[in-house]
Amino acid sequence: MNTSKTEIRILSVAVTKSQLVARFSDGREVRNPLKWYPRLLKAGVKDRKTYQISGEGYGVHWAKLDEDLSAKGIAEGIPSFEYRALARN
Repeated sequence: MNTSKTEIRILSVAVTKSQLVARFSDGREVRNPLKWYPRLLKAGVKDRKTYQISGEGYGVHWAKLDEDLSAKGIAEGIPSFEYRALARN
């Protein structure tokens, strides 16, 4: 039985006025609404651009914003925990 899977890895991210745009190693580009990521939504342009790809592409980290997003979560269109908690209220 073949159990190998293609790993989801981020190459880069960009934040526009309304979207988080992630580019993946398999050639995909995923665009999610920026409102799903409240810390990025509230941040300035400079802070949005200051990120690190973490875990060999398995996540993205914005140190100054204390924001960490997984490649899998972005690829699957899962909003941040913070957004989901706000949406419940």
